[in-house]
Amino acid sequence: MRPDRIWSFDDLNEEVVKKDLCGKCGGCVSFCSANRIGALRMDEKGYPAYKDKALCLQCGLCYMVCPQTHPMEDEIDEVYNWKEPIGNFMDIFSARSTDFEIRKDATDGGVVTALLVNMLEEGKIDGAIVSHGKSLLKREARVATTREEIIKSAGSHFSELPHLEEVGEGYSNFVPVVKSLHELGSGKLEKVAIVGTPCQINALRKMQTLNVVPSDIVIFSIGLFCMQCFEMERLMDKPFIKQHGLKLEDIARVNIKEDFMIKMKSGLTVHIPLEEIEPMARPACLSCNFFSNDYADISVGGLGSIVGYTSVMVRTIKGKEMMADALSRGVIERKVRRHPEDDDIEKKRLISLVKEYKEMKQSRGLRYRKKYRDAR
Repeated sequence: MRPDRIWSFDDLNEEVVKKDLCGKCGGCVSFCSANRIGALRMDEKGYPAYKDKALCLQCGLCYMVCPQTHPMEDEIDEVYNWKEPIGNFMDIFSARSTDFEIRKDATDGGVVTALLVNMLEEGKIDGAIVSHGKSLLKREARVATTREEIIKSAGSHFSELPHLEEVGEGYSNFVPVVKSLHELGSGKLEKVAIVGTPCQINALRKMQTLNVVPSDIVIFSIGLFCMQCFEMERLMDKPFIKQHGLKLEDIARVNIKEDFMIKMKSGLTVHIPLEEIEPMARPACLSCNFFSNDYADISVGGLGSIVGYTSVMVRTIKGKEMMADALSRGVIERKVRRHPEDDDIEKKRLISLVKEYKEMKQSRGLRYRKKYRDAR
């Protein structure tokens, strides 16, 4: 694609960063053409910034790959056969891992973990870029290359996700891919899966459409449903935490389905309406329209499924192949109902819920963007 003009980081800064639309995915820094010579950096708050403006090549790549910019929207929609209102998909159902070891650590049904482990053990991928928990409220990006590493990273991550520059530090489009791959640990990675939020997957798809190295090594993407990501370090300061007398050391995990769920080590689960936790969300999330990860190979989330199961949307041929393999090998099982007509009813219910939450997020995005314009 040939853009009708060339943008620069100055445009990205004005149109995205300064307007609180930046999702901190790090795609602009990760795949900057001047990555190795240090034109851009992530600042102390996680936003992109110039490291040395004189080194900027003014190529516009940072602007093009940003999920909040629009020059490539039509092209991405065409490539991934996007349809209103929740993108293209071939199937939707509830499922879970058949491995108890995986399920006990997973937030929902462990489908993401089981799928990654199966692809790794079948030789379909060499590793997976996942979010690994250092503590309840802090996670970091990690390239998992063993079953144990993938399982250790199980669980949702609604705190601010690690940036895509974690990938860029190991892989760069400024040097040969093979050399960069050798720099990442002792393994040689040529086929990688990635798990990410809509903004991360959207940035990745833009890179792949533009043939930006090393996006070519990412051969599979699992997209998380995402209403918002939170500044989790602010969790304990919120009124509802004090109201319920919750203490950090008593919390086992957090999750989002139809509401915000705090599961205590005692077994008690505290349910909090989503609107109550909006003050914890990043401004960019409140302005974002993406919910169901429309460009992923497979989209997943807890929305609509009973406890212990994951809602799965199979979107691409590759997603269908990988899921079919996992199902046939018995590492993932679909929730099957007694009567076929019940499966049809359940499928329609899941689709309706995904549409509902997409509309909710879209409406909220319009409201917050208007609020920003009015404040200006």
